[in-house]
Amino acid sequence: MSKSQKLFNDAKKVIPSGVNSPVRYFEPYPFFTKKSNGAYIWDEDNQRYIDFCNGYGALLLGHRRKEVLSAVSKQLTQGTMFCTPTQSEIELSKLIIGNFPSIQKVRLVNTGGEATMTAIRLARGFTKKKKIIKFEGCYHGAHDSVLVKAGSGSAHNGISVSDGGLDEVSKNTLVVQYNNSEELERLISKNKDIAGVIVEPILANMGLILPEKNFLSEIRKITKDNDVPLIFDEVVTGFRVSPGGAQQHFRIKPDITTLAKALGSGFAVAAVGGKKEIMDLLSPGGKVYQASTYAGNPTSVSAAIASIKTINKIKNKLYSKLEKYNTMLTHAIDDMAIDLKIPHQINFTSSMFQIFFTDKPVVDYSSSMNADTKKFKKMFSSLLHKGIFIAPSQFEVVFLSDAHTKTDLENTINAYDVALKSVKN
Repeated sequence: MSKSQKLFNDAKKVIPSGVNSPVRYFEPYPFFTKKSNGAYIWDEDNQRYIDFCNGYGALLLGHRRKEVLSAVSKQLTQGTMFCTPTQSEIELSKLIIGNFPSIQKVRLVNTGGEATMTAIRLARGFTKKKKIIKFEGCYHGAHDSVLVKAGSGSAHNGISVSDGGLDEVSKNTLVVQYNNSEELERLISKNKDIAGVIVEPILANMGLILPEKNFLSEIRKITKDNDVPLIFDEVVTGFRVSPGGAQQHFRIKPDITTLAKALGSGFAVAAVGGKKEIMDLLSPGGKVYQASTYAGNPTSVSAAIASIKTINKIKNKLYSKLEKYNTMLTHAIDDMAIDLKIPHQINFTSSMFQIFFTDKPVVDYSSSMNADTKKFKKMFSSLLHKGIFIAPSQFEVVFLSDAHTKTDLENTINAYDVALKSVKN
């Protein structure tokens, strides 16, 4: 019996389902990680994996990036927590504002879910309205306002996807089809109680689904014409797609933005930012309440400052390298799947991709759900056996990092060759 299996059996006795986040579980049991460095992680049995999960997108710079560790080590000599304002919080806020022109003021928080919760509360406080519109398949955290789903292609009151979720809260969340701006426009025109629209500009929680041409510019126009705040959830795409996130890439300015993941390079830090007139509604100066003991934690803030400075310093090489590597990898996988006559789609952009086992384009929640998840699980198991770790779910994304090398790519392509043959068989 492996150490990971023994640890999982032990974990189930003291941790619900043996894991502290459901995405970490896969059959028959998840491996337990011992250490990491660069592009690699090692399990408790000393098996090394090339890591393409990368903290679900957080580790854009790879594991244990020297600039980040150096900044954190320096901060640890000064203290870990003060619960008073620090100069570093100002520095981080200025860096974020410098990278995201749509952001005029920033409130630091701890997680992406906390950031989206605050963003939605701000939109409601700003408009004095109740209802939020989200897009089907977009994930904005595990709080009641956004933990909802809808029938494919239909706009109606959200239904909680979790026991314990309050329908009284969910009913104020309306859901429309991703990549369908006409449906959004119809819904807003029929409902005068819309406080805001929240969207992942690139949908990275149903596999990878890209916005169709003009989709984001159309929802920006619709929300602006109807005086509805637009929230870009850039928890995944912030810094990963470009130094200024998806909004820089697509040249769209939302009213509110949420950031996390790559902001902190593996440390717990997030942010919500936006227009001054909206952000100034936050307490204590305004009447929209938000508070957190760990917000602006100096250790996490030092990591975020180092992350942004490093990204800005190497951005010209970083993003071109990641795009080049991603193109090489996805084209190779595509060619192998074609040769094997496996029905598939590969969606990719910048440093992210995902393969779907379906013969139809994947452009929204419904088409993503049509993919053959049994084939995906078979592929995942084969890749893991070959020392390649991707997120274990079809509805997550494969992430590249700056730490990946051409040799890593060659080994990964060879592993996908074996994995796709196992799917074929």
